[in-house]
Amino acid sequence: MLFATIIVAFTLDWFVGEPKRFHPLVGFGLLVKRVEHYCYAERSNTQQIIVGTLAVGILILPFTILCYLLADMPIVGITFNILALTFAIGHKSLHQHATPIADALASNDQAQARYLTSRIVSRDPATLNIPKATIESVLENGADSIFNALFWFVIAGAPGVIAYRLSNTLDAMWGYKNNRYLYFGRFTARLDDCLNYIPARLTGLSYALLGNTKQAIKAWKQQAPACESPNAGVVMASGAGALNLTLGGPAQYDGIWHRRPNLGFGPEPVASDIFRALRLIRHTVLLWISTLFLVMVISYA
Repeated sequence: MLFATIIVAFTLDWFVGEPKRFHPLVGFGLLVKRVEHYCYAERSNTQQIIVGTLAVGILILPFTILCYLLADMPIVGITFNILALTFAIGHKSLHQHATPIADALASNDQAQARYLTSRIVSRDPATLNIPKATIESVLENGADSIFNALFWFVIAGAPGVIAYRLSNTLDAMWGYKNNRYLYFGRFTARLDDCLNYIPARLTGLSYALLGNTKQAIKAWKQQAPACESPNAGVVMASGAGALNLTLGGPAQYDGIWHRRPNLGFGPEPVASDIFRALRLIRHTVLLWISTLFLVMVISYA
């Protein structure tokens, strides 16, 4: 049943895609803003951490408990598990965001490509290296919105994948090291790091196995430790090495240049490399599903 649920969910995601309206995570994002409005105030650093931790519990625990109850119900539980995983993954969405950027670059429409890229990354649009920023987003979001979610579904079913996706959404909203969120968002940032730790490394290993393995492992070992994120660095370094590309480097956020390490080896990417990165994601999906199938066959043999 687990394997069948995964196949149905990935099939639904690919052929139906994300709902254009009333996406659950969009609704959750609005709830997060409401909770922040009531919880955030000027306090001491310790109080900010405590209140931020309580806010995370308020936002995640009720939904996780509800998912546990629904997933355990007969008949309804089967449908709910499928829908929970379908809404949690974003395989088709990743292609829908990245492919038009590559198409715009191929048509030499730099303005459109820059606009579309600015919608998926938080860097200043005028300074974007478009192919590089897009591929970095593809590799990182491949982990966040596909493989990490699938990992937690396999480990803990619908409650696990929902708790993971809500935590990931919270980190995207509160996990910043700025004056407002440095302490208030500290717990959600650490929670997201912990939940991503193992699946991010499985994703990095998968990228390595499906590309230039030697370069991917070398980039992982030598370059990922210099990245600010303990998980995104692994994924992007391994992916860059697997694709024989150089990613990373300086990037401008809110008018400030940030020094980032170079990741991978080889030339900087061009438009066609975006399609290569998406192909790596598709192959990784097939690798994970095939591996799960083999594990299940062996366990039942």
